[in-house]
Amino acid sequence: MKINLFIFSFLLGFFSCESGIQPVNPDASKEAKELLKFIYSLKGDNILSGQHNYPGTLSESTDEVYEITGKYPAVWGQDFGFTPDGQDGIIYRERNMQEAIKKHREGYIITLMWHAVRPTDDEPNGWKESVQNDLTDAEWEALVTHGTPLHNRWLQQLDVVAGHLKVLRDNKVPVLWRPYHEMNGGWFWWGKKEGKNGYQLLWRNMYDYFTNHHKLNNLIWVWNANELRGENVTSYADYFPGPDVVDILATDVYTGNYDQRNYNMLLELAQTKPIAIGECGPLPSPEILGGQPEWTWFMCWAKRIKKDNTTDEILEVYEYKNVLNLQDLKQVK
Repeated sequence: MKINLFIFSFLLGFFSCESGIQPVNPDASKEAKELLKFIYSLKGDNILSGQHNYPGTLSESTDEVYEITGKYPAVWGQDFGFTPDGQDGIIYRERNMQEAIKKHREGYIITLMWHAVRPTDDEPNGWKESVQNDLTDAEWEALVTHGTPLHNRWLQQLDVVAGHLKVLRDNKVPVLWRPYHEMNGGWFWWGKKEGKNGYQLLWRNMYDYFTNHHKLNNLIWVWNANELRGENVTSYADYFPGPDVVDILATDVYTGNYDQRNYNMLLELAQTKPIAIGECGPLPSPEILGGQPEWTWFMCWAKRIKKDNTTDEILEVYEYKNVLNLQDLKQVK
């Protein structure tokens, strides 16, 4: 059932004690610690509703959910983008950081991601031309090797995004940070790079640079794969960088199947860490949520809420007793 003020207050008081639940970053901010502890408190009982928005559309998709349901989702999602302008424009980054601050103050939980261009390319750039292009084996080796020109170029790319994340840090906004997602698929330049010298090393390098160099202590690190699909999208474990650099594990589900095997495999890899539906088209039905109670949030992709779901299906999910929307979070603050 939905969490009430008394239960929430009790949980926060309990988790404020030495409960063993700590972010992987030992210097995580107070706000990041509180957010992660709240996510842990949802496991097996409640799930947060969430909605992604395109960079150029600010909060349009979040507002669309309200128009349909009369409720705002609890999780507000955005992307750093990659094109010059339009829906994926990088010109909106500063504006969206201010929107994230505003949304945080309104009670939303913030999650951010980044469709990064290849480190061999300059920003802005194109979808097929860069984000969904590839790196040669030699380029990949140079990318993950400290001191190479390509590695240094990649660090400069990270510096740009880190500068925006610092705006949120300085305004005490904790962020569910979900970079380089769907790595077990082959459609992004960071995808299908198995093993310790593949994607795992890219993640660990980013974690080290953002945590130890940039001191982005407001980040909760969300490792986000894609649902397993036949021979093309396989294995979570081959790409998992390790429990010491991941706070939450997530997967993207666009088929609408919500296969129990995917759920079980992610849970097994997570061990005691929370799991989430990082992106989806079709929403998980109450029946699915009843059989898969460990999900801690779902986030429908931008402009997909009406495309992939009927009005009745949307209302059923947003009115489900275990789904927490924005007003439910406000009631417990």
